[in-house]
Amino acid sequence: MERVLQKIEQAQQVLKALGLPIAQQNEMSALTLLALLSLRPGDDWTNASRSRRSVSKDIMVFMTEQYARTYAPNTRETVRRQVLHQFVQARIADYNPFERDLPTNSPRAHYAVSEAALAVIQTFGSPAWEGMIAQYIAEHGSLETIYARHRSSGKMVPLTLLDGSIIELSPGKHNEVQKAIIEKFAPRFAAGATLLYIGDTAQKNVIMNASALTALGLSASDHDKLPDVVLFDQVKGWLFLIEAVTSHGPMSPKRVFELEEKLKGSAAGAVYVSAFPDMAEFRKHMKDIAWETEVWIAEIPDHMIHFNGDRFMGPRK
Repeated sequence: MERVLQKIEQAQQVLKALGLPIAQQNEMSALTLLALLSLRPGDDWTNASRSRRSVSKDIMVFMTEQYARTYAPNTRETVRRQVLHQFVQARIADYNPFERDLPTNSPRAHYAVSEAALAVIQTFGSPAWEGMIAQYIAEHGSLETIYARHRSSGKMVPLTLLDGSIIELSPGKHNEVQKAIIEKFAPRFAAGATLLYIGDTAQKNVIMNASALTALGLSASDHDKLPDVVLFDQVKGWLFLIEAVTSHGPMSPKRVFELEEKLKGSAAGAVYVSAFPDMAEFRKHMKDIAWETEVWIAEIPDHMIHFNGDRFMGPRK
């Protein structure tokens, strides 16, 4: 039983990392993925394979025989509509890949894990996993992002990157602050720095240099734990970790401690910055800001506030 629960939990971690929406990170989705991969509870992830799998005769039977999960016969439509359809949209699974000309509702209809997803999934738990998953999301996107983009309304936020290229962020005050960080903070206080990461309220990894982040001690796959913006000044060796603060999230003592734990052994000097849209928002969060960190306010972009005052800005000692 312990192996069963562990394998299901691992499959849920894989689905989350692949960018599936929360509705497709449940146990049924995890079991469906394991069935597509033909992975039994005791199997290593390197043993994942690609094969033809029908819903009733293969996937549902596999769930029962290998994981002791028995669902009612009508559940196959739930698996098809609420799991497999989304897997196909996310390019994790292919529909009828072994007989592409099958008519609609053919009894020979089947699914298989996609070759691209399989190559990534086989590295789960290995040192290659973080880089592989980051590369996969960068190339294929995530279903969570696609769905969020369809739900979003209003004008997108154009952002001019440090190299002059332009991307669009989803609408919202948080992303307006991120735009200010790149276009106003960086040229003034991190000139020449490289943008390694910037997230989005709708799509977490808009820009992500997974290999550089990993080399500096930050886990590229655990993007929920990354600051909103990460810049690296290679000349000074300074790593700017910046939180865009609107309703929550300044560089609190707890947040700084968590990041320092991740950066143990890193050669880079961390600079912790809380970025606010205006003085009013800054005043709301003053009591939560950690000592020996920096505060930048977008409405007065030429100035910086250092919490403690014994130096202007630089890595914590």
